[in-house]
Amino acid sequence: MRALIALDWSEQAFAAVREVSYLYDLNEVILVHGIDLGMFQYPIVAEVSSMQGYDEFRKAMEKAGEQLLDHTSTLLPSQGLSVTRVCEFGKPASLILDKARETHADLIVIGARGRGRVGEFVLGSVSHRVALHADCTTLIVKEREGPVKRVTVAVEGHEDGARIKAWLLSHPFKNPVDLTIVSVVRQIPSTDPFSLFPLQDWTGIAVRSAEDLVKNLAASVMNHRYTVGTQVTVGDPTDILTERAKSADLLVIGSHGRKGLERFLLGSISHALLHHVPCPVLIVR
Repeated sequence: MRALIALDWSEQAFAAVREVSYLYDLNEVILVHGIDLGMFQYPIVAEVSSMQGYDEFRKAMEKAGEQLLDHTSTLLPSQGLSVTRVCEFGKPASLILDKARETHADLIVIGARGRGRVGEFVLGSVSHRVALHADCTTLIVKEREGPVKRVTVAVEGHEDGARIKAWLLSHPFKNPVDLTIVSVVRQIPSTDPFSLFPLQDWTGIAVRSAEDLVKNLAASVMNHRYTVGTQVTVGDPTDILTERAKSADLLVIGSHGRKGLERFLLGSISHALLHHVPCPVLIVR
């Protein structure tokens, strides 16, 4: 697996490095640190503001970035791993996304500081932007990291199921795990205009379809690495999956590709879960 690991000096970033090492046998790692100088990113700004020691400031920031990469390298397996280092000036989120595309990374790994939804929308968040715009599967790690034994896999539909199946089979976890494949059926509220149509027990039909989905996915991934169980329930997906994630070491979800304003206005289960669950989240694309 080729994994791009996004770095800063936060404990969450170091937790993300350790977590991906617990999860996967890595063949190649790209360590990426973006040095954001803010308004002083451009020399002309420094010249106009008559900032003293601008060149020394840039060199000090670059040296600190290289020290960060040195430290992170000590957290990775010492044998059989190819490591590429990237320490460049620029906006971290843009640098991470660009390097992931250039290197054809299978996985982006990034720590998240848990900034709230309002804060991230107003102030911006590197992990949020990467999760929103990445083209490849993304692992988001907050505080918790450690050996992974219990994994909850959330599936919304057949497209989700096919994508998650392909990932689990192509990129198996390093150690055997217990998978619980969960599908949550939303119940149409009585105030919803769709409830006026004679849908003949829509909820019952949806539950049976979800049961077929999770059973088929379970059968297709069950092997010596995966002990698999299934669960179908009715309710609010975010609430139910958040509760299940409390007892899981990892939550695996799919992404339907909503971006920008559409995601902000319509919402997204995967987007909401990033803010609620305590365990690492793997967004499969």
